[in-house]
Amino acid sequence: MAEIFFWILLFLVVYTYVGYAFVIWILASIRQLPRKPVKPAKQDPGGMPDVCLFVTAYNELDVVELKVQNSFKLNYPKDKIQYLWMTDGSNDGTTEWLQHYPEIQVEHLSERRGKIHAINRGMQLVKAPFVIFSDSNTLLSENAIQEIIRPFQDSTIGCVAGEKRIKKKDLDTAASSGEGFYWKLESFIKQMDARFNSAVGAAGELFAIRTALYEDIPADTLLDDFIISLRIAGKGYKIAYAPEAYAVETASANVKEELKRKTRIAAGGMQSVFRFPQLLNPFQFGWLSFQYFSHKVLRWTIAPFALFLLFIINFLILAETPTQNLSNFYTFFFYCQLVLYLIAGTGYLLENRHLRFKTVFIPYYFVAMNYASIKGIIRYLRGKQPAIWEKSKRSKV
Repeated sequence: MAEIFFWILLFLVVYTYVGYAFVIWILASIRQLPRKPVKPAKQDPGGMPDVCLFVTAYNELDVVELKVQNSFKLNYPKDKIQYLWMTDGSNDGTTEWLQHYPEIQVEHLSERRGKIHAINRGMQLVKAPFVIFSDSNTLLSENAIQEIIRPFQDSTIGCVAGEKRIKKKDLDTAASSGEGFYWKLESFIKQMDARFNSAVGAAGELFAIRTALYEDIPADTLLDDFIISLRIAGKGYKIAYAPEAYAVETASANVKEELKRKTRIAAGGMQSVFRFPQLLNPFQFGWLSFQYFSHKVLRWTIAPFALFLLFIINFLILAETPTQNLSNFYTFFFYCQLVLYLIAGTGYLLENRHLRFKTVFIPYYFVAMNYASIKGIIRYLRGKQPAIWEKSKRSKV
């Protein structure tokens, strides 16, 4: 029984973290064969549609100037952009600073009621047919708006996910090295998902939707970006991926801050699984159900537990057969895991060192983030995860 359990766990871990990326790459490659043309959406007479650049902010005075300057430099007609900032609860001067710019529509409430309330309130003020959501601490690529709006020419596209990039440094810490590697892999999977059928969700740093498709989201929602985008997919629309529309931000200040963020995301992932059980029905949603289960559900539910149980079960198998030598697969695989955990431990000891040799940090980041996932799952099931964000500190530019 232990050996059967071992192989089940091994399959889950390998498929979730490596296998699905390979499978979706194969499927996307097959899909590159000739397909019937898509039905184009109605074009704006001026060539470029009106858009709303929507930003929510809570006490972001240290980054707001860079964000505003970046927004004004975007390669898109300014008369077609509605700059909308929601600053509910801010009391550090963010609102007052923004009000110096007449181009920006600033909507403020003195009471902090959370990002979800700010989004629901702000969407009532959007005048454009497309909304581009972006975080206040991210800088957008010069052609971000053009690139993220272009896929909407296809009328089947209801949401477009931009790409998140972590600012590179020659000397990185564990947080920046691990997070940078994670987002490179995640971006590849999203691109393959979209090429094959539809991306599965979008990241809040940069994504766009058709305004008409938005519905207010519950106030206790933990992952607003994922819920907004997945709801649209649930309506039968596709989520496109625009890698040339990207948002750049610095990594978390340290692994402790990244753990805080990942724990919340894991709790939000569990919440999403409970809120969208219908998306697991392949008879209704077809390939999207397969993608959703493989890309998100496994990672948010079973895989983190499977990763750590795999090591324990492997050890128990060896304990029952101590005479096995290194040529035995169970012995070999156990020592491979042990080496990776030792490397992760080394990464922990060197966490805040700025190193050029960054590979040592990747196992540490991987193990730490799976620990955070388990913590987030338990926190959600116990009802201990608050809906209002506790901001994670980011490293300095």
